[in-house]
Amino acid sequence: MTIRVTLPDGSVKELPRGASPLQVAEAIGKRLAREAVAAEVDGRLVDLTAPLEADCRLRILTGDTPEGLDVLRHSASHVMAQAAKRVLGEVKLAIGPATADGFYYDLDTPRPLTPDDLEAIEAEMARIVKEDLPVRRRELPREEALRFFRERGESYKVELIEDLPDEDTISLYEQGEFADLCRGPHVPSTGRVKVFKLLSVAGAYWRGDERNPMLQRIYGTAFPTKEQLKERLRLLEEAKKRDHRKLGRELDLFSIEDEVGPGLVIWHPKGALVRTLLEDFERREHLRRGYQIVIGPQLLRRELWERSGHYDNYRENMYFTEVEGQAYGIKPMNCLAHMVIYRSRVRSYRELPLRFFELGTVHRHEKSGVLHGLTRVRGFTQDDAHILCTPDQLLDEISGILDFVQDVMGLFGFEYEVELSTRPEKSIGDDQAWERATRALEEALRSRGMEFGVCEGEGAFYGPKIDVKLRDALDRKWQCATIQADFTLPERFDLTYVGPDGERHRPVMLHRVILGSIERFIGVLIEHFAGAFPTWLAPVQVVLLPIADRHVPYARKAEGLLRSRGVRVEVDARNETLRYKIREAQVQKVPYMVVLGDREVSDGTVSPRPRSGDPLPTMALDEFVERVAAEADLPRLEDRR
Repeated sequence: MTIRVTLPDGSVKELPRGASPLQVAEAIGKRLAREAVAAEVDGRLVDLTAPLEADCRLRILTGDTPEGLDVLRHSASHVMAQAAKRVLGEVKLAIGPATADGFYYDLDTPRPLTPDDLEAIEAEMARIVKEDLPVRRRELPREEALRFFRERGESYKVELIEDLPDEDTISLYEQGEFADLCRGPHVPSTGRVKVFKLLSVAGAYWRGDERNPMLQRIYGTAFPTKEQLKERLRLLEEAKKRDHRKLGRELDLFSIEDEVGPGLVIWHPKGALVRTLLEDFERREHLRRGYQIVIGPQLLRRELWERSGHYDNYRENMYFTEVEGQAYGIKPMNCLAHMVIYRSRVRSYRELPLRFFELGTVHRHEKSGVLHGLTRVRGFTQDDAHILCTPDQLLDEISGILDFVQDVMGLFGFEYEVELSTRPEKSIGDDQAWERATRALEEALRSRGMEFGVCEGEGAFYGPKIDVKLRDALDRKWQCATIQADFTLPERFDLTYVGPDGERHRPVMLHRVILGSIERFIGVLIEHFAGAFPTWLAPVQVVLLPIADRHVPYARKAEGLLRSRGVRVEVDARNETLRYKIREAQVQKVPYMVVLGDREVSDGTVSPRPRSGDPLPTMALDEFVERVAAEADLPRLEDRR
C-alpha cells in the first residue's frame, strides 16, 4: 500500500506505507538527509525515523530552522547528561530542555561541579558524538515506565511520571546505555550533535522550589555550524560585560540583599533617579494621551480576589495576610482597584473610553530558582493601565496602545516582535467572550499590517493578549508591553454604562502595560546601553574636572549655570590626578566630561569630552550649557491621539 506525501513546495511523493521522513530526505538529496534532525508531519514534530502511516504533509527540519534547532539542542542536552553519568558515576537525571539560547540539564550529582568537571563532561560528549549511537524511541505503559525508572534509581523521573495524566503516552529515548523520559523528538543518532559548548554550572532547586533538593544545572549551547557557535560565544562574552547585576554594582544603581529577601530591590540614589525619570516621562506621556492617574491600595480583601478569579487561578503566586481576623491579598495586579473606581458611580457612554493609569507596585511569589537581578523579582512596579470602553471603541483603543508602544520602543532604539496568546487551559469566562476578545486583538493587528505569531494557550486566565517582545543590542528578546482584552471581569464586577438608549450596557476592559515591569525594563536598558544611558536618563549628565584649585571657582560657576537649566552636574575637585578623575568618569558612563584649566578660565570657554569619544570643538560656556540642556530634558513623543 502506498501513501502520498506532500512537500512544502507542493510536490508529491508516493511511498510505501511505513516509510520514514529520513527516507524522504534521502530521496530528495544526500545533503538534506545528512543535515536533517527531525520532521514535521501535518504540523506535528516527529523523529526522522517515525513511520508515515497515511497521506500527509511533510517538512524536513534541519538545524537552520527554529524547530530543528530546538531538537538539536534538546538532543545535545541528552548527550550531555549521558556524558555526565559516564564521568561522575552516581548521577540522577531531573530535566534537560532546550532553551532560547541553548540547553541545560538539572542533575543530582554526588558533589558540586567545578570547571574541571565541565571540561571532562564536554570531552566525553565529543566521544559520544564520535560513537554515533542510534537514538531510539520507546513507548511504555505507565506501570512499566515507573518500574523501568525505579530500577535505574531515577527518582525524579518517577515523580514526573506519577504527575502525568493517566491517559498520556509515556515515551523514553535510548542511546547506548543511556535512557531518558522524554516527549521528543530527537536526532536519529548522536553523531548529528557536532557543534556544542558547555558554558557554566549553577545551583537550581528541583522544580524551582527552595524546599526541594538543590541540583546542579549545567548550561550549554549547540548550533549547526562552528561559525554560528563562534558568534554566539562572542555575544555571550559581550553579555557578561553588560550584565546589569555587575553594572548595577559598578554604577551604584541598586542592590538585592539576602538579609532583606530574595527578589526585593533596594534602589540606591542613582538608580532611584533613573527610575524616577522614567516614571516622570511616563506620567507626562500618559496624561497627554488622555489617561487619568489613579492609585490603588496594596491590600484588598480576599473576597475581591475570589470574585475576580485570582484566588482560584493565581493564588499560588500571591501573598496573603490577616488583619483583625479578615483575610487580605497583597495585590499581584492593579486591575481590581481600577474596577472599583469605575464602579464608584453611574457611567454614561459619553464618558467612555475611560483610561485609568497607575504606576502600581505589586508583589508576586516567584520561586527563588527563577529570580534574576532586576529582570525577575518578587516586588516590582508596573506602568499599568485599564481602559474601559464600548465594544465599538475597542479597535481604536487597541490601535492607540500599539501607537504608544511603537513610539516608546523607537525612543530607545528597540526593534520588537508581536505575539498573540490565546486561551489557556486554566481560565475563566465563556467561549463566546474569549472568541470576541481574541478576534478584536487579531483584527487590530491585521488592520495595521503587523506580522505576529500565535502562542496557543498562553493568554492570561481572564483574557487573550498581545505580547510585545523587544530586541536589545545583543539581539535578545525581552517581554515588556502587553495588551489584554477582557470581557469577563467587567461581567464579574457588574460594570455597566448607560447607553444612548437609556439602558445599561457592559463595557469592555483592556489591561495594558507599555514598559511592563519598571525593574525589568531598567535591567534591559542597562544591558542594551551597556550602562551608558542616553543623556536625558543618565544620573549624572556632566562632570566638571578642574585641573587645579585655582580653577574650582570657574567650575562652580559652570555648575550653577548648568543646574539652573536642569542639568545634573557634579564638580570633581578631589586631590587626585586628572587622568584618574577622567578614568572614573568614563567608568561611571557620564555623557560629558569637561576639563577646566587656565585657558578655559581666561577665555570663558569649555572643552567638552563626550562619552562617545568624538571630539567637540572648544566653545563658549553659555553655548555648552544650551547644548546639554537640550539633551537633558525628558523627551517628548509624537502625540498621535
